[in-house]
Amino acid sequence: MNLKKKVLVIGGGGREHAIVWKLAQSPTVEKIFCAPGNSGTARIAENIAISESDIERLLKFVRENRIDLTVVGPEAPLMAGIVDVFRDAGFAIFGPTKAAARLEGSKAFAKEFMLRHGILTASFQICQSRRETEKIVAGKDFPYVIKVDGLAAGKGALVIQNEADLNAALAEIYTENKFGNAAEKVVIEDFLTGEELSVFAVTDGNRYVVLHSAQDHKRIFDGDLGPNTGGMGAYSPAPLGSKSVLRKIEEKVIRPVLDGMRTEGTPYTGVLYCGLMIDNGEPSVVEFNARFGDPETQVVVPLIASDFVELLYGAATGKIDESAFSLSNRFAACVVLASKGYPGSYEKGKQISGIDDSLDNPNQPLFIAGAKFDGTQWITTGGRVLGATAIADSLESAIDLVYRRVSRIHFDGMQFRTDIGKKAFQLKIGD
Repeated sequence: MNLKKKVLVIGGGGREHAIVWKLAQSPTVEKIFCAPGNSGTARIAENIAISESDIERLLKFVRENRIDLTVVGPEAPLMAGIVDVFRDAGFAIFGPTKAAARLEGSKAFAKEFMLRHGILTASFQICQSRRETEKIVAGKDFPYVIKVDGLAAGKGALVIQNEADLNAALAEIYTENKFGNAAEKVVIEDFLTGEELSVFAVTDGNRYVVLHSAQDHKRIFDGDLGPNTGGMGAYSPAPLGSKSVLRKIEEKVIRPVLDGMRTEGTPYTGVLYCGLMIDNGEPSVVEFNARFGDPETQVVVPLIASDFVELLYGAATGKIDESAFSLSNRFAACVVLASKGYPGSYEKGKQISGIDDSLDNPNQPLFIAGAKFDGTQWITTGGRVLGATAIADSLESAIDLVYRRVSRIHFDGMQFRTDIGKKAFQLKIGD
């Protein structure tokens, strides 16, 4: 009996390349497909020219090719209900249902859910018009945060430090309509102090396992300066995520979320991404995501020691085996190389040098995001171009290795942060 699985990964970014890279290491994989994939996934999987949003064609492909497991990378197909469609057709798929994915798809839903279930988060108010927003913020002490309700590619949280920030935010949301339908509601919430931590729980709706913690670096420039991006780098595990802090996150966030979703009739399956603020060892929720983060995936997934395919298949079929799950005791760091102008309008079509046969090095993988191989050379196609990653026995070694890798790569206008992971050495946290 052939127990090996055929797997389809949906998406085409650096996160999906990292997922495919990890799946390819599993002895239980027969073949991996990626839709639409990129020039990185093409080296280790078969790319399929189907858009991540074309649920009908994706389902047809799964049916015709007898795919055993589908793994959804990006958030948009989840919000569109791809999990419901595949399950109704009898296929195993990793991710939450449309109803459960509202934890990411609607900031207002997530905040009200946390209020109902006693999960610590910043105090908030929900507004449905400019007039209502202006009324609530009138006289409100700075700083605070205005978040658009819907999906905004990681750029929908606006920190308001002063009157100029407020005027700019109101203009973006209501005058320029920058966020479209995502801003039909906005959430105004108090500013949380502390340091951010990302924690991922993989769950079948009842049982769950917790992956290593990570810290993302959202701002474009060193020292957390400049505008927010989709993420300029990450490292894992983070010292901030000590054993005692992770215990509190399980008790006060992960379990209440999973219990709450079950009691409300929308069991949560897949990966629950908890974006947290840690203040004096106490966690509060900043946001939830319904999928693996990018670039956190590039550092968290390589540190799973047990079979990645079996973990995801268990979550998709209600049969996670907690006893079979294990984590590596190594460390990982990822530095994102971005195009000139990112996160605003950026240049494309720049030739990249330094991508060679070490692309798939097991300890120094290079994850392709906004780049493609045109048959003769690598060229830039996106804002975040590459995710240089290194895995080592210490965080210092991982950071050193990754920056040495970065030094060998070049394209015109290449920008990256030089301080990825430095936060880890500013904290001395015990268990």
